[in-house]
Amino acid sequence: MDHEQIELLCKDLGPYAAEDVICRAMEELAQRLCQIQDQALNGPRDDLTKGLRALSAIAEQIGLNSLKSVAFDVINCIELGDRVAEAATLARLARTGERSLTELWELNEFTI
Repeated sequence: MDHEQIELLCKDLGPYAAEDVICRAMEELAQRLCQIQDQALNGPRDDLTKGLRALSAIAEQIGLNSLKSVAFDVINCIELGDRVAEAATLARLARTGERSLTELWELNEFTI
């Protein structure tokens, strides 16, 4: 987690608005992670790539750089057509997403 990004959000938006942005982003990330897992199993593939790009943008907004990076790793696997690497990287995305959301949740800087 990039704590500087969170500090920047707090500075730019104020603590209340930053907390709101982060909470909404966390909710959206959780939903997208579930959608991505479903799309990986059931398709369509174009929606999967779009979902991964959206997830990475949201992760970047709130400083979750590792989640952003793994999302792009999955996109690279899709583009290469490597289904085995894609499955492994999707599993890593799920673990990284869960860990990132937990870390944000436990971050005490946002409790008002």
